[in-house]
Amino acid sequence: AQLVESGGGLVQPGGTLRLSCQASGLAFENYAFGWDRLGPGDRREMVARIDSSGARIEYGFGVKGRFTISRDNTKMTVFLEMNELKSEDTGVYVCGAFRSLQANIWGQGTQVTVQS
Repeated sequence: AQLVESGGGLVQPGGTLRLSCQASGLAFENYAFGWDRLGPGDRREMVARIDSSGARIEYGFGVKGRFTISRDNTKMTVFLEMNELKSEDTGVYVCGAFRSLQANIWGQGTQVTVQS
């Protein structure tokens, strides 16, 4: 199984980015997915989670109302729409796949830098 993130980059404060996480080699519809943000000093923060049905969603502190997680089972892809970006949103965004009784799967990440 593999997860490949894309869509990161350099953006000014207040800008928008859309991250994608392309999955392969797993039964996509059976997995919950999420995004974490990695920062300096091994800091790791939960950004968003979406369950296998897409009906249950949660967001980390500070992103609710600005970020939106979604999934497209036909494309085996998870998205993170990020609006009103702030400097504190800077970090490496990694995509994860979760299923009960199985090891979590993580991608390599995509860098997001917010600066003027």
